[in-house]
Amino acid sequence: MRIALDAMAGDFGPEPPVKGAIQAVEETRHHVILVGDAETLENILIREQALHPRLSIVHADTVIGMDEVPKASLRKKSSSLAVAADLVKNGEADAVVSAGNTGATLAMMVTKWRPLPGVSRPSLATIIPVPHHPVVLLDVGANIDCRPQHLYDFGVMGSIYAREIIGRRSPRVGLLNIGSEDGKGTDILQQTFKLLADSPLNFIGNVEGGDAFTGKVDVIVCDGLVGNALLKFGEGLVSMMTGHLRAELKKNLFTTLGAIPLLSTLRRFRSQLDASEYGGAPLLGVNGISIVSHGASDAHHIRSAIKTAGELVRHDVNAKIQHALNGGG
Repeated sequence: MRIALDAMAGDFGPEPPVKGAIQAVEETRHHVILVGDAETLENILIREQALHPRLSIVHADTVIGMDEVPKASLRKKSSSLAVAADLVKNGEADAVVSAGNTGATLAMMVTKWRPLPGVSRPSLATIIPVPHHPVVLLDVGANIDCRPQHLYDFGVMGSIYAREIIGRRSPRVGLLNIGSEDGKGTDILQQTFKLLADSPLNFIGNVEGGDAFTGKVDVIVCDGLVGNALLKFGEGLVSMMTGHLRAELKKNLFTTLGAIPLLSTLRRFRSQLDASEYGGAPLLGVNGISIVSHGASDAHHIRSAIKTAGELVRHDVNAKIQHALNGGG
């Protein structure tokens, strides 16, 4: 697979993306195309002693800032993100990974690639790292104002993603609502419920926020405002809990010594709550593969995002989405 990496994007400059790319080519057979300022990227590769035959550089003149308005970013035709998107559009790469400006990435991919035939609106998906049972949540910020058909399409795309990437044979799809009973929620949610219930999907009905962590559901469908709020709440809760636990264990000598036998268990627990295995959120429903990573991504996250992009290409997820949304079941 040929993965175009927006190597200049992110909160910490090009170092983490380049180091993540080095890890990815060492662990996979992917070819990673580093897109950005050629001199800067070449210097990092030399410093890391990583002149690998499956690492190449394509020059881009500029980079889109993390705080730039998405519409304005589209005018930067020679930005690293635009050049990476063009590589896919022109058949010179199979996917794009970027830890840059999320709004700009969404706008760039939708504008340059267009939605897949049959997709009413592309969706940004993520995986909630529930121990032993990861859950796909979509949308998580690309679409705030959704119609029933949009939410239905999210359910189809999320089901395919769960089946192909996290291995659920018949993903259970739930509609996020204020209660699990039929007939709950707004008119839009009630209409969406009917569309999902009448579909070939394994629709289990309405679910509540807490169901994301119980193993009851594999795919949760919602609009981007609710999904983003649920995601950020979960991230904040985990951060608070681990922070408080760390503080308590370091409170005095006795608690510190008492924690020593628990260290392996605590590390295991922390790893089970770590979503970095997937590296970022795929933009589903566009005519190309794009992974949107967090701006603070380190090399490990970028490496994982490159791997996930490769899996989406290998499983031909876009063709399966298009088939399902054009009457193919």
